[in-house]
Amino acid sequence: MKIFLIGYMGCGKSSLGRRLARRADVRFVDMDSEIEQREGASISDIFRFEGEEYFRRMESALIDSLAADPDDMVVSTGGGAPAWGDNMQRMNAAGMTVYLRRTPQQIASRLSPHGRQKRPKLRGLNDEELVAFMTENMAEREPFYSQALWCIDCAERSDDELIDMILSKFRGDE
Repeated sequence: MKIFLIGYMGCGKSSLGRRLARRADVRFVDMDSEIEQREGASISDIFRFEGEEYFRRMESALIDSLAADPDDMVVSTGGGAPAWGDNMQRMNAAGMTVYLRRTPQQIASRLSPHGRQKRPKLRGLNDEELVAFMTENMAEREPFYSQALWCIDCAERSDDELIDMILSKFRGDE
């Protein structure tokens, strides 16, 4: 069982993924954290010193590695990973992709000041600029996100409800 959680940065992939993996009693992989560990640098520094293309190649290589791993796992992808190359097709072939859909306003309200600072593309934006940037950027990524095998509208749902839904869907209870 491989579950790839996709969606825009700040939509809850990592926090939900950790809890989902714990409930399913499987390994959890946060792709951003894994890349930081492998590179010995923060995502922010990788973007700054190596560039976005280098980072995206690292994400693609990690997807290949996780897809080939025989272990069950829940994977929290980076927000841009689905929109790079053929990553969506490779994740769809390797397991179940779940798009956690939230509006820019919902995500903006979830992001702490630290959450904004650690994301290179959001650093320094005020609330209005943040929502405007996310609206445009999410529209560009939507064609990729919508290729997920399952899209969930996260509004009005608690994390516990989302976890129950995903586990039920994966186990074929639905």
